[in-house]
Amino acid sequence: MDKEIKTALVSDFDGTISDDDFFNYVSRQYLGEQALAPWREYMAGEKTHFEALREIFASLRIDRTAFDDFIRSIKIDRSFFAAADFCRQNNMPVYICSAGCDYYIECLIGREMKEYGIRLVANHGVYKPEQGLLMTPPPAESPFFDPNTGVSKAAIVRYLQQAGYRVVYCGDGMPDVAAARIADDVFARKMLLLQCRQLGIAARELKDFNQVCHFLKGERE
Repeated sequence: MDKEIKTALVSDFDGTISDDDFFNYVSRQYLGEQALAPWREYMAGEKTHFEALREIFASLRIDRTAFDDFIRSIKIDRSFFAAADFCRQNNMPVYICSAGCDYYIECLIGREMKEYGIRLVANHGVYKPEQGLLMTPPPAESPFFDPNTGVSKAAIVRYLQQAGYRVVYCGDGMPDVAAARIADDVFARKMLLLQCRQLGIAARELKDFNQVCHFLKGERE
Protein backbone atom coordinates (compact mmCIF):
# COMPACT_ATOMS: atom_id res chain seq x y z
CA MET A 1 0.00 0.00 0.00
CA ASP A 2 1.17 3.53 -0.82
CA LYS A 3 2.70 4.83 2.41
CA GLU A 4 1.97 8.42 1.31
CA ILE A 5 -1.76 7.77 1.66
CA LYS A 6 -3.16 8.01 5.18
CA THR A 7 -4.72 4.66 5.99
CA ALA A 8 -7.09 3.41 8.70
CA LEU A 9 -8.04 -0.17 9.56
CA VAL A 10 -11.64 -0.85 10.59
CA SER A 11 -12.78 -4.34 11.57
CA ASP A 12 -15.90 -6.07 12.74
CA PHE A 13 -15.36 -8.27 15.80
CA ASP A 14 -17.79 -11.22 15.90
CA GLY A 15 -16.86 -13.86 13.33
CA THR A 16 -14.06 -11.66 11.96
CA ILE A 17 -11.58 -11.24 14.82
CA SER A 18 -13.32 -13.90 16.89
CA ASP A 19 -14.02 -17.30 15.36
CA ASP A 20 -17.81 -17.03 15.54
CA ASP A 21 -20.62 -14.73 16.66
CA PHE A 22 -20.93 -14.33 20.42
CA PHE A 23 -24.63 -15.18 20.40
CA ASN A 24 -23.75 -18.53 18.82
CA TYR A 25 -21.14 -19.20 21.51
CA VAL A 26 -23.51 -18.50 24.41
CA SER A 27 -26.41 -20.33 22.77
CA ARG A 28 -24.34 -23.49 22.30
CA GLN A 29 -22.80 -23.32 25.78
CA TYR A 30 -25.70 -22.13 27.93
CA LEU A 31 -29.01 -21.55 26.18
CA GLY A 32 -29.80 -24.16 23.54
CA GLU A 33 -31.31 -23.86 20.09
CA GLN A 34 -34.61 -22.41 21.33
CA ALA A 35 -32.77 -19.26 22.48
CA LEU A 36 -32.07 -18.40 18.84
CA ALA A 37 -35.74 -17.73 18.08
CA PRO A 38 -35.17 -13.93 18.19
CA TRP A 39 -32.36 -14.32 15.65
CA ARG A 40 -34.63 -16.26 13.31
CA GLU A 41 -37.18 -13.47 13.69
CA TYR A 42 -34.50 -10.94 12.73
CA MET A 43 -33.58 -13.00 9.66
CA ALA A 44 -37.28 -13.05 8.72
CA GLY A 45 -37.47 -9.26 9.02
CA GLU A 46 -39.65 -9.34 12.13
CA LYS A 47 -37.11 -7.82 14.54
CA THR A 48 -34.14 -5.51 14.27
CA HIS A 49 -30.65 -6.91 14.65
CA PHE A 50 -30.32 -5.03 17.95
CA GLU A 51 -33.62 -6.33 19.33
CA ALA A 52 -32.72 -9.94 18.51
CA LEU A 53 -29.33 -9.80 20.22
CA ARG A 54 -30.73 -7.91 23.21
CA GLU A 55 -33.32 -10.65 23.80
CA ILE A 56 -30.78 -13.47 23.47
CA PHE A 57 -28.25 -11.80 25.76
CA ALA A 58 -30.88 -10.89 28.37
CA SER A 59 -31.83 -14.57 28.75
CA LEU A 60 -28.42 -15.51 30.21
CA ARG A 61 -28.37 -16.55 33.87
CA ILE A 62 -24.80 -17.50 34.79
CA ASP A 63 -22.45 -16.74 37.64
CA ARG A 64 -20.40 -13.72 36.59
CA THR A 65 -17.00 -15.32 37.23
CA ALA A 66 -17.97 -18.37 35.18
CA PHE A 67 -19.34 -16.13 32.44
CA ASP A 68 -16.17 -14.03 32.25
CA ASP A 69 -14.02 -17.17 32.23
CA PHE A 70 -16.12 -18.51 29.36
CA ILE A 71 -15.65 -15.28 27.39
CA ARG A 72 -11.88 -15.46 27.84
CA SER A 73 -11.89 -18.97 26.36
CA ILE A 74 -13.27 -17.76 23.02
CA LYS A 75 -10.93 -18.32 20.09
CA ILE A 76 -9.71 -15.19 18.29
CA ASP A 77 -7.36 -14.52 15.41
CA ARG A 78 -4.26 -13.38 17.28
CA SER A 79 -2.70 -12.15 14.04
CA PHE A 80 -5.11 -9.19 14.30
CA PHE A 81 -2.71 -7.75 16.85
CA ALA A 82 0.21 -8.01 14.44
CA ALA A 83 -1.79 -5.83 12.05
CA ALA A 84 -2.75 -3.49 14.92
CA ASP A 85 0.89 -3.24 16.03
CA PHE A 86 2.00 -2.32 12.50
CA CYS A 87 -0.73 0.33 12.41
CA ARG A 88 0.33 1.71 15.80
CA GLN A 89 3.93 2.02 14.63
CA ASN A 90 2.84 3.82 11.46
CA ASN A 91 0.19 6.14 12.92
CA MET A 92 -2.69 4.31 11.26
CA PRO A 93 -5.91 4.41 13.34
CA VAL A 94 -7.47 1.05 14.16
CA TYR A 95 -11.17 0.74 14.96
CA ILE A 96 -13.16 -2.28 16.05
CA CYS A 97 -16.83 -1.69 15.28
CA SER A 98 -19.42 -4.09 16.61
CA ALA A 99 -23.17 -4.51 16.48
CA GLY A 100 -22.67 -6.79 19.48
CA CYS A 101 -21.58 -5.19 22.75
CA ASP A 102 -18.50 -3.92 24.49
CA TYR A 103 -18.82 -6.16 27.56
CA TYR A 104 -17.44 -9.34 26.03
CA ILE A 105 -15.01 -7.55 23.70
CA GLU A 106 -13.46 -5.65 26.62
CA CYS A 107 -13.36 -8.83 28.70
CA LEU A 108 -11.65 -10.78 25.93
CA ILE A 109 -9.19 -8.26 24.45
CA GLY A 110 -9.40 -5.13 26.61
CA ARG A 111 -5.71 -5.29 27.54
CA GLU A 112 -4.62 -5.58 23.91
CA MET A 113 -6.90 -2.73 22.82
CA LYS A 114 -5.14 -0.45 25.31
CA GLU A 115 -1.69 -1.74 24.32
CA TYR A 116 -2.20 -1.10 20.61
CA GLY A 117 -4.39 2.00 20.88
CA ILE A 118 -7.41 0.31 19.29
CA ARG A 119 -10.65 2.30 19.40
CA LEU A 120 -13.85 0.35 20.10
CA VAL A 121 -17.27 1.50 18.86
CA ALA A 122 -19.97 -0.90 20.07
CA ASN A 123 -23.25 -1.14 21.89
CA HIS A 124 -22.83 -0.97 25.66
CA GLY A 125 -23.31 -4.07 27.81
CA VAL A 126 -23.67 -4.63 31.55
CA TYR A 127 -23.82 -8.14 32.97
CA LYS A 128 -25.91 -9.04 36.01
CA PRO A 129 -26.51 -12.75 36.71
CA GLU A 130 -30.13 -12.10 37.70
CA GLN A 131 -30.88 -10.00 34.59
CA GLY A 132 -28.49 -11.27 31.96
CA LEU A 133 -26.29 -9.25 29.62
CA LEU A 134 -28.15 -5.97 29.21
CA MET A 135 -27.33 -4.21 25.94
CA THR A 136 -28.00 -0.56 25.17
CA PRO A 137 -27.31 1.33 21.93
CA PRO A 138 -25.39 4.57 21.57
CA PRO A 139 -27.54 7.69 22.08
CA ALA A 140 -29.66 8.61 19.05
CA GLU A 141 -27.63 11.80 18.61
CA SER A 142 -24.38 9.83 18.26
CA PRO A 143 -22.90 10.10 14.74
CA PHE A 144 -22.46 6.32 14.82
CA PHE A 145 -26.03 5.40 15.87
CA ASP A 146 -28.11 3.07 13.71
CA PRO A 147 -31.70 2.09 14.64
CA ASN A 148 -31.31 -1.46 13.28
CA THR A 149 -27.93 -2.48 14.66
CA GLY A 150 -27.26 0.16 17.32
CA VAL A 151 -23.89 0.96 15.74
CA SER A 152 -23.50 2.11 12.13
CA LYS A 153 -20.30 0.62 10.75
CA ALA A 154 -20.72 2.57 7.52
CA ALA A 155 -20.80 5.81 9.54
CA ILE A 156 -17.42 4.93 11.07
CA VAL A 157 -15.94 4.31 7.62
CA ARG A 158 -17.42 7.56 6.32
CA TYR A 159 -16.13 9.49 9.34
CA LEU A 160 -12.58 8.32 8.67
CA GLN A 161 -12.83 8.97 4.94
CA GLN A 162 -14.00 12.51 5.62
CA ALA A 163 -10.92 12.93 7.81
CA GLY A 164 -8.78 12.02 4.80
CA TYR A 165 -8.12 8.32 5.41
CA ARG A 166 -8.19 5.44 2.99
CA VAL A 167 -10.18 2.80 4.89
CA VAL A 168 -9.40 -0.91 4.87
CA TYR A 169 -12.50 -2.74 6.14
CA CYS A 170 -12.77 -6.33 7.42
CA GLY A 171 -16.04 -8.11 8.14
CA ASP A 172 -18.12 -11.23 7.86
CA GLY A 173 -21.85 -10.54 8.07
CA MET A 174 -24.90 -8.65 6.85
CA PRO A 175 -24.32 -5.63 9.16
CA ASP A 176 -20.98 -5.17 7.37
CA VAL A 177 -22.42 -4.79 3.87
CA ALA A 178 -23.13 -1.04 4.05
CA ALA A 179 -19.58 -0.40 5.30
CA ALA A 180 -18.10 -2.63 2.60
CA ARG A 181 -19.97 -0.70 -0.09
CA ILE A 182 -18.08 2.51 0.70
CA ALA A 183 -14.75 1.27 2.10
CA ASP A 184 -11.69 1.69 -0.10
CA ASP A 185 -10.45 -1.88 0.37
CA VAL A 186 -12.43 -4.81 1.73
CA PHE A 187 -11.46 -8.15 3.27
CA ALA A 188 -14.50 -10.39 3.68
CA ARG A 189 -15.47 -13.84 4.83
CA LYS A 190 -18.67 -15.86 5.29
CA MET A 191 -21.91 -14.01 4.51
CA LEU A 192 -20.18 -10.72 3.72
CA LEU A 193 -17.99 -12.37 1.09
CA LEU A 194 -21.07 -13.92 -0.51
CA GLN A 195 -22.88 -10.58 -0.49
CA CYS A 196 -19.89 -8.76 -1.96
CA ARG A 197 -19.75 -11.26 -4.82
CA GLN A 198 -23.49 -11.00 -5.45
CA LEU A 199 -23.53 -7.19 -5.28
CA GLY A 200 -20.34 -6.60 -7.26
CA ILE A 201 -18.40 -5.14 -4.32
CA ALA A 202 -14.66 -5.63 -4.79
CA ALA A 203 -13.38 -7.74 -1.88
CA ARG A 204 -10.53 -10.05 -1.02
CA GLU A 205 -11.36 -13.23 0.85
CA LEU A 206 -10.23 -12.81 4.46
CA LYS A 207 -8.25 -15.83 5.63
CA ASP A 208 -6.50 -14.28 8.63
CA PHE A 209 -5.09 -10.91 9.67
CA ASN A 210 -1.54 -11.81 8.63
CA GLN A 211 -2.94 -11.32 5.13
CA VAL A 212 -4.27 -7.86 6.10
CA CYS A 213 -0.94 -6.97 7.71
CA HIS A 214 0.94 -7.89 4.51
CA PHE A 215 -1.50 -5.74 2.52
CA LEU A 216 -0.99 -2.74 4.84
CA LYS A 217 2.77 -3.14 4.42
CA GLY A 218 2.38 -3.14 0.63
CA GLU A 219 3.57 -6.74 0.33
CA ARG A 220 2.22 -9.21 -2.19
CA GLU A 221 -0.11 -11.88 -0.82
